Amino acid sequence: MAVHKITFLPMNVTVEVDDAKYPLADHGKPGSLLDIALAHDIPLEHNCGGSCACTTCHVVVREGEENLSEMQADEEDRLDMAEGLTIHSRLGCQAVVRGNVIVEIPE
Repeated sequence: MAVHKITFLPMNVTVEVDDAKYPLADHGKPGSLLDIALAHDIPLEHNCGGSCACTTCHVVVREGEENLSEMQADEEDRLDMAEGLTIHSRLGCQAVVRGNVIVEIPE
């Protein structure tokens, strides 16, 4: 049980979550960036409902990449189709928070 801070850019909103309370919003993996964003009314698109079937929840990790779950092959394959892909890109529905993180939601 730990409390983590997640900052969402460009809106510059920081939320605190207790990982003992995952899932929060029941979208994507429990404790994922998407789960956390939706539970705190932060707009993060998710056309497939968080099932790793699209790239609308694409985010760019600015700090704390080591505090996210390891990327699995299905996420890596899906990310290849994301617009604005960077080496720090993740799918919000798959990246489970395990520490403090700053992410940017692309336009």
